[in-house]
Amino acid sequence: MPEEHNLRKLDARSLRGLAHPLRMELLSALQRHGPATASMLAERLGESSGATSYHLRQLATHGFVEDAPERGKGRERWWQVVDEGISMEENLYQSSDPSVRGAAEMFLQELATQHGRELSTWLATRDQWFPSWSDHAMDLSTWELRLTPALSRELIGKIHELLRSYKAVEAAEDNTDAEQVRLHSHVFPIATDRERPQ
Repeated sequence: MPEEHNLRKLDARSLRGLAHPLRMELLSALQRHGPATASMLAERLGESSGATSYHLRQLATHGFVEDAPERGKGRERWWQVVDEGISMEENLYQSSDPSVRGAAEMFLQELATQHGRELSTWLATRDQWFPSWSDHAMDLSTWELRLTPALSRELIGKIHELLRSYKAVEAAEDNTDAEQVRLHSHVFPIATDRERPQ
């Protein structure tokens, strides 16, 4: 998890600026692979450079990306992320503005889609990682717990605290066994046959 000072908190305006599938893909690609040009990102994502260029400028307008001038040569414009990660203010889910609620819904749906796509990519290419990344170094677990909203928030906080502790002891760059690892965390209530109290 990024440290709090490297975490961008989405407000209503910035959420509307980010809540677009291609913009979220562009931001994710820059976060994962580092600075790139619109053409490089177009090739990586299978889009036109016109589309990536337009949406990169929109991301820049909302402060998500910026120029990487030390990379540029001539007319070539390189982009880099401003923040290491993002989070969304909880009150945006219940905003009285339908456009904000719609943007929040789109953002969450696209995030879930990205998570599924990343997991599918891993499963399709996992034979390229074995044997050093055995079943014991990856995890596809499902847990069910009976929690109150307060206990759920506490659990999420403890998970984030644990991840931050691993961030502090990351393997050295020259460690040949080390790879970048992606963790997805999903905590949400599910329907059961039990009747809910009225």
